Amino acid sequence: NDTLVWSEGFGYADLEQRVPATPLTRFRIGSVSKPLTSIALGLLVQEGRLDLDAPVQRYVPSFPVKRWPITTRELAGHLAGIRHYRDDEFAIMRHYATVLDGLSIFERDTLLFEPGTRFSYSSYGWNLVSAVIEGASGEPFLAFMAHRVFGPMGMVHTVPEFADSLIPWRARFYVHADSTSPPRNAPYVDNSYKWAGGGFMSTSEDLARFGRNLLDGRLLRPETLALLWTSQRTTDGKETGYGMGWGISRDPAGRRWVGHTGGAMGGTAFLFIYPDQRLVVALLVNSDRTFLAAVPRIARRFLPRGD
Repeated sequence: NDTLVWSEGFGYADLEQRVPATPLTRFRIGSVSKPLTSIALGLLVQEGRLDLDAPVQRYVPSFPVKRWPITTRELAGHLAGIRHYRDDEFAIMRHYATVLDGLSIFERDTLLFEPGTRFSYSSYGWNLVSAVIEGASGEPFLAFMAHRVFGPMGMVHTVPEFADSLIPWRARFYVHADSTSPPRNAPYVDNSYKWAGGGFMSTSEDLARFGRNLLDGRLLRPETLALLWTSQRTTDGKETGYGMGWGISRDPAGRRWVGHTGGAMGGTAFLFIYPDQRLVVALLVNSDRTFLAAVPRIARRFLPRGD
């Protein structure tokens, strides 16, 4: 209901220096970058500058033509047949100067299936989405996100993670060999190849603010938000449980939620919105251990009495 009711940091942003985590700590949000990017799609659709069902080559002429046409709607719903990470691609250290440069990792690969026939999660599909946003808007992707999404949403702590830049309050990141091993420093990565699908940093309060402003109708009209928050279907009519940048489901009590999880090198992220109860829950961790089970427990603490 538009009020920040709880915000707290636990543990350390930096284990070695014993720097506590706080609500200002910036974490890698991984695939929670996709819901943020989806707002850019919604804006361009709203403004009549993007046709979700046009072949992607209308907006990205350099992308190779495949056996079947690919649309932005299919890309945004993981229905396009674009592959996901392979081998060590999650740990890429090379810097990619532009969005189009990053497409070179996968653009020559064969589609996994005919678009629309299957759901197959693909962060690389969202790399191509960011190139579509550039083509439809006529602006660099990061610039568009900064002044059309993050600025109007009041997300002053949400930024792309440039590996060579000084980013205030950035956490250090940790990985574990297994569930019982102590943490180790995460390997160096450069996330410039995947801004739209997994390259942003944020704070839990920025993500909560983002969810609140969506519920309040900031930037997107209700029908546009409904477009993002409605499950797509495969060609045989089966719901995928995923709209455009958002997972869609119901909890055991039947309450509808939309949201996303994120995994980054040394980080996990969670953003869940209960639209009918007007509740937003954001949880960010500088570890590759999952804390997914904590999110519904937190949500139940703050859902209206009787829900």
